[in-house]
Amino acid sequence: MEKDHDTHDTNGHGPASPRTHDHGSDEHINYRSREDALHRVRTAGSVSISPELFEKLYLSPQNKVKGDLRKTFGNPTPIALVGFLVSLFPLSMDLMGWRGAGGSGAASIGAYFFFGGLLMLIGGLFEWILGNTFPSVVFLTFSGFWFTFGATLNPSFAAWSSYAPPGASSVTEGLQTQGFNASFGFFLLTMGMICLVFLVCSLRTNLVFFIIFLTLIIGFGLLTGAYWALASNYAGNAAFANRCIVGGGATFFVTCLAGWWIFFAIMLAVLDFPFQIPVGDLSHVIKPRSQRMSGAGEA
Repeated sequence: MEKDHDTHDTNGHGPASPRTHDHGSDEHINYRSREDALHRVRTAGSVSISPELFEKLYLSPQNKVKGDLRKTFGNPTPIALVGFLVSLFPLSMDLMGWRGAGGSGAASIGAYFFFGGLLMLIGGLFEWILGNTFPSVVFLTFSGFWFTFGATLNPSFAAWSSYAPPGASSVTEGLQTQGFNASFGFFLLTMGMICLVFLVCSLRTNLVFFIIFLTLIIGFGLLTGAYWALASNYAGNAAFANRCIVGGGATFFVTCLAGWWIFFAIMLAVLDFPFQIPVGDLSHVIKPRSQRMSGAGEA
């Protein structure tokens, strides 16, 4: 009887099972593929990244910290940036009065609390946990700013009703008093001074971050001038104050454009897109003090 070589194995031990054999090979290949993929996932956290990429992801020069928390937690920087942008971007357009907007952005008070305040608080705390001091200070500072700004607009905090003169027909008359406008101007001036410190420090990060702080300083300066002008003569300086407020809104709009750019750049880097957009790395421009000291010691 003629043997069917297509249905018997070469050793004559019985019928071969080509499909079963192929299926087993496929399972073996798939198993190995899954193992390789899991291995890549497990070891991804141990891959070293360049100082330029680290600075782009965390908005801070790379530093040495104890432990491997950066391999355990995700990057909190985009979370804080979202909170900042969702708060400041609408406010900038409110200050410019686009489409009849106004009221110092009071319509977005919820965003100031739950985007600007809360998300920047979360981002700042996690930056602190990861050992990224500079972005932690920046994010927590602006978290406090947004909580404060939202509270000032909220009548229940009596920020402006406390200045209403005795016998006033409405507590909103406190908004027109010299005391309120001068006092709030000092708060904005202080924010500008803090941003000046951040501006100098950002020279060790990137150009986009530098532009953000530069425009924030200008914007806070213009708003300070507006409130102080209203404190001096509310009715007589109203037109000048309005121009300052519009200018501050336009400056903050530029701040947000830079913020959207750096947010997009970070998200592309986080997801390892095949294309990246530059942020103007400045970490190599100013030589770090530790590097200077080590160079002097070797000499």
